[in-house]
Amino acid sequence: MPRVMGIDPGEKRIGIAVSDPDGKIAFPRGIVDALPKLERTAARLAEIALEAEAKVVVVGLPLEMDGRRGPEADRASALVQLLVRKLGEGVEVVAWDERLTSAAANRAMAEAGLDSRKRRGKVDSVAAGLMLQSYLDFAATRR
Repeated sequence: MPRVMGIDPGEKRIGIAVSDPDGKIAFPRGIVDALPKLERTAARLAEIALEAEAKVVVVGLPLEMDGRRGPEADRASALVQLLVRKLGEGVEVVAWDERLTSAAANRAMAEAGLDSRKRRGKVDSVAAGLMLQSYLDFAATRR
């Protein structure tokens, strides 16, 4: 599998993770601020994906616990569509269930001894890494 980029979309911050060149291990890469217009946010994320030489972009789909789609999932789906248009045929864009990744990231960081202030700026990137690793693990079983 080629290099893959993971996106954990949020209203204020967007977590980014990138895989190793073989698409096996996810690494948190940081966050970007969400811009007021989703179109501009998608353009910035497309730039990052191209810089990372990602061939697959996985966008977290924040479904409700019962699987229903809420407003956040609708916004993530709109982001997927914008990224498909901006990245073109050379990059596959996939929506991936990311329920509980932020909670798991917060829990892991708390267990590592980081207080809430230190976690605040990192949780979105760690959540993107967890979500991306979930996708990579699933994709590995499909090869």
